[in-house]
Amino acid sequence: MQHNLVLYNTLTRKKEKFEPIHPNIVGMYVCGPTVYSDVHLGNCRTFVSFDLIFRYLLHLGYKVRYVRNITDAGHLEGDNDEGDDKFAKKAKLEQLEPMEIVQKYTIGFHDVLRLFNTIPPSIEPTATGHISEQIEMIKQIMDNGYAYEVNGTVYFDVEKYIKEYNYTILTNRNLEDLFNNTRVLSGQDEKKGRLDFALWIKAKPEHLMRWPSPWSVGFPGWHIECSAMSRKYLGDQFDIHGGGMDLAATHHTNEIAQSQACNHASPAKYWMHTNMLTVNGARMSKSAGNGFLPHELFTGNHALLQRGYSPMAVRFFMLQAHYRSTLDFSNEALDAADKGYKRLMTAIGLLDKINPSANSSIQHNIASIKANCYAAMDDDFNSPILIAELFEMVRVINSVYDGKQQIDQTTLVDIKELMQHFVCDIMGLQHDQVGGDGESVDNLMDVIVKLRNEAKKNKDFTTSDRIREELTAIGIQLKDSKEGTLWNKI
Repeated sequence: MQHNLVLYNTLTRKKEKFEPIHPNIVGMYVCGPTVYSDVHLGNCRTFVSFDLIFRYLLHLGYKVRYVRNITDAGHLEGDNDEGDDKFAKKAKLEQLEPMEIVQKYTIGFHDVLRLFNTIPPSIEPTATGHISEQIEMIKQIMDNGYAYEVNGTVYFDVEKYIKEYNYTILTNRNLEDLFNNTRVLSGQDEKKGRLDFALWIKAKPEHLMRWPSPWSVGFPGWHIECSAMSRKYLGDQFDIHGGGMDLAATHHTNEIAQSQACNHASPAKYWMHTNMLTVNGARMSKSAGNGFLPHELFTGNHALLQRGYSPMAVRFFMLQAHYRSTLDFSNEALDAADKGYKRLMTAIGLLDKINPSANSSIQHNIASIKANCYAAMDDDFNSPILIAELFEMVRVINSVYDGKQQIDQTTLVDIKELMQHFVCDIMGLQHDQVGGDGESVDNLMDVIVKLRNEAKKNKDFTTSDRIREELTAIGIQLKDSKEGTLWNKI
């Protein structure tokens, strides 16, 4: 492999050359969803970003084992050691078994990621399917002297751990601040230290999800789940551990501590984190009332959205921002992404209509664009720079199609291959399937929009309104904007 891939390692806070532990083989673990409610866009952004990374590693020829877990137990309200299990709480609300909740939202999660055209991971383990591995890991941590049991609950001894290891190595936070900012919660009086966290929690009589263990009938702490599952499928040490940046401070910090305490080794060589979402510049959150779910984004059925956007247009929108940058949702930005996505896919469609000539005047351009595309991806998976280079190729394709430049058969094949590799295989984009093949639908919609615009120009609003209404009835939405009339599947 001739590529000099570099990636940003949160652990060292700098870009590093990617060198897997075992040549040509990559082990990658990404923290998956907690399936007690609909998957939110922040999660989707993370999984689309790691799908890009997974796809590029496969493209480079690596054999990749991509493990992404399903958290279906042990994740408590408030992410501390108190309160209700998120699954049990939702199950009580909906009067269902907790595993019915898990099944419902796991299916929903898979459905959404299928719409985003993500490749499924190699292995998708569940927390409830790996209770025995978690118990064994807790036993080893206790045997090594880094955990203790109180009344059936097992705690990780952070204060003992920090005498030998750097607990805040991932985030570089000040330990003194951590101690001062830790809230005193009910039940914490049985802990030795305020930073100690639960590895195993004794279940209260009313707790629905429970398993036998050497310490009590209870359930695992949230953090131990990922440590046990990554260890089982990727070994004590593997290449990449990923997730949203919100997981770094607590969940990933505690994962490192657990693995060090158990195996005397840090679990991952490279830690990668995706940034958060904002809406019109403000952080997206349920409490702020500015969050919307993927299906609301696809249908436009939300007060903050002027219309819906296809999953592929949203995927393209997400990839327009680097995975470590904040991604700001606004109607204007989504409209621009929708237009850009359609322009890119239309150009790919034109390639089959180009008749090659005997000579080509653009071979050098193609080689240069191809080199720049690889350079962008080799530089910490820089999808915005990649997209800019692909639009250089769109400009070339349009110029050839319009007869302004000549192209031979070999160069045409090179362009088709480049667009297939980078647009489809690596970025994971495909034509929106409204019905029939995507390019035909684009052309058909161009004709319909043109007819509607002519009707409006002639003040025939009855016809223009009827076109809009009948398109809506078959699942296609029109929106008039300064750039012209945009359309999308709803």
